[in-house]
Amino acid sequence: MESSEEEDDFPSIESITSQSKVDSLYQSHTEKGIRKLCCELLDLKDAVENLCGNMRTKYLAFLRISEEAVEMEHELVELRKHISTQGILVQDLMTGVCHQLEEWNRSSSEVQPNPDNQELQDPLPIETDHHKIFLEKVDVLLAEHKVEEALEALDAEERNSPELKSSGDTSTTEGSSYRSVFLKRKALLEDQLVEITGQPFINFVELKKALSGLIKLGKGPLAHQLLLKFYGSRLEKSIEALFPSSSVCPRTYPATLSKLVFSTISLATTKSGLIFGDNPVYTNRVVQWAEWEIEYFVRLVKENASSDTVSALRGASICVQASLNYSLMLERQGLKLSKLILVLLRPFIEEVLELNFRRARKGVLDLIETDECMSLSPRFAPLLSAFTTSSHSLLADSGIRFMCIVEDILEQLTPLTVFHFGGNILSRIGQLFDKYMDALIKALPGPSDDDNLTELKEFVSFRAETDSEQLAVLGVAFTILDELLPNAVMTLWKLQSESGEPKSGLAENVTPIPSTSTELKDWRRHLQHSFDKLRDHFCRQYVLSFIYSREGQTRLDAQIYLNENGDDLYLDSAPLPSLPFQALFAKLQQLATVAGDVLLGKEKIQKILLARLTETVVMWLSDEQEFWGVFEDDTGPLQPLGLQQLILDMHFTVEIARYAGYPSRHVHQIASAIIARAIRAFAARGIEVQSALPEDEWFVETAKSAISKLLIGAESEIDEDNIALHDHIVLDSDDSVSSLSSADSSESFASASMGELDSPKHFDDSEG
Repeated sequence: MESSEEEDDFPSIESITSQSKVDSLYQSHTEKGIRKLCCELLDLKDAVENLCGNMRTKYLAFLRISEEAVEMEHELVELRKHISTQGILVQDLMTGVCHQLEEWNRSSSEVQPNPDNQELQDPLPIETDHHKIFLEKVDVLLAEHKVEEALEALDAEERNSPELKSSGDTSTTEGSSYRSVFLKRKALLEDQLVEITGQPFINFVELKKALSGLIKLGKGPLAHQLLLKFYGSRLEKSIEALFPSSSVCPRTYPATLSKLVFSTISLATTKSGLIFGDNPVYTNRVVQWAEWEIEYFVRLVKENASSDTVSALRGASICVQASLNYSLMLERQGLKLSKLILVLLRPFIEEVLELNFRRARKGVLDLIETDECMSLSPRFAPLLSAFTTSSHSLLADSGIRFMCIVEDILEQLTPLTVFHFGGNILSRIGQLFDKYMDALIKALPGPSDDDNLTELKEFVSFRAETDSEQLAVLGVAFTILDELLPNAVMTLWKLQSESGEPKSGLAENVTPIPSTSTELKDWRRHLQHSFDKLRDHFCRQYVLSFIYSREGQTRLDAQIYLNENGDDLYLDSAPLPSLPFQALFAKLQQLATVAGDVLLGKEKIQKILLARLTETVVMWLSDEQEFWGVFEDDTGPLQPLGLQQLILDMHFTVEIARYAGYPSRHVHQIASAIIARAIRAFAARGIEVQSALPEDEWFVETAKSAISKLLIGAESEIDEDNIALHDHIVLDSDDSVSSLSSADSSESFASASMGELDSPKHFDDSEG
């Protein structure tokens, strides 16, 4: 029993499948599957080959059927023409038969035939047979579209038939009927000729034949209209083919479009003269058509231009250049279109200029952002980088940015654009320079005259606090004014002049343009005036910071000329000016030293700047009513020594300008006016002026001696920190410009007549 249970639990060794059998079994299943899959793939391959073969067979059958359909279509057209011809013949036969029957009936109705009318009794006269044969021939030619032969036949018949030459009523009903039938054939021929001109792929030889045929038929105006229509359609197709490139190539699209339009106009003009001669009627029609095409051309340029980009400006400039050059070529053919081109393009060019300069103004005022052009402008960087201060380089960067923007605009202009729109361009560059000067004014301390320009405040990214920083601002502005900007503009204007544009023929047909030199001089004066605003603002704030203390008290107080402790003016062998003017001399000397370092090599602006500072001081003194009120009212005691000191101070101021080589003409005039007013004020108070004042030479020599003494005498050097004025007023020692706390004093200075603050004479017009 135990052995049987073991056999049940563990089958005999013979029933166990060996590993080799298992492998053989599964391997055979895999091979079967692979073979089956290969068979299926082969079947699929055969099916695909059969399908391809069927498709190729069907495609060839389709091509054969298409060719047969085309042939059948041609046969149907020919059959339709044949049916039309037969219909015309039947209709003409019926008309002729009816006409002859009517004639036969009329002749048969005569009761007593007249021998003289025997000729009328013939139902088919010889002429009628000739007409019938001719008409049948023409109908056949028209049916076969042999327009040239039909035209020759009709022309020959019209010359040889008397009844066709007369434009009035014919003598017989037969002649009138034949004439109407003849005109109907001419109308059919005219329709066929017009149909030929309207074919889409007709060449000019076929077109010329059709137009010549229309001219022979007496349809010259219609033929000319079809000629212009042909070239208009041809131009429209060319424009449609070019249109996709308008967005891809915005700079070249206007030039290519211009070439298409004007070449088509030129070709149409040439062919019109070749076919129709110099007939003024046709010439005027060509001009009208050309004007319409040019208007369409300008409209296309406007619609496909993004006016606020540099590419649009370049495209517009090239458009002007190409259009006017092509118009010059058309003038040789008798078409004068230059005025029309300028009238149509001017609003577009001005719009492009306005949008580009508006974008430029934003770029100029954005002084914070860096610009790629700074690294690509080696001509600007060396000159402007010299004014980079230790604290920041944004000032020089702003100047480089300004010149890059201007140069980028100028590089887009072509000679003819400069010639016709140069004044507009110069004006906009001047406005851009104004904006840049306004931004630099905002970088200087103190309130500006244009406080309403709030848009500039957010763009000021730096403040020039120290004297060197403020002089650097003036140096950058002057370098752009005197060198960089004129050179950039003059380079372009020189290219325009050397190119010989415009040609003599073009110049005769355009609006007269002001002299280029006059425009440039006016532009330079505009730039100078804009720079003068920056310079005057600096001088005004610099002088105010010297005249007024931080507490708002003036250092040039009239009380210094009322003190009675000035007896040493006569006793001293070398009298000195009053302490404020000694301090002024020291401050100007200090500023001249700083200017020599900051404005190295800019002696011109150094002299002009220091002269303006001296001039601003005497201007303030001349117009300060609070100062003159002390002398002109009856409260303060006046002494001759005070008048003498005031006159010495004025001579000292004039000698400062002379010593430093500043232009002193205006300073001398204002100082003389101050002296004359002071003498009148003192004389009005009972002072014996003539006896109290020494000779003028004494004041001049004393002022010169004082300058020498202040320069070489260490004991006479003035420290502005220790200048004591009346009533314990002590000057501040801070070199930085202080803000004014006295609004009245600031307004008093600002109210000075700016008309008298003219630029020095030698700086007004450098190119004059």
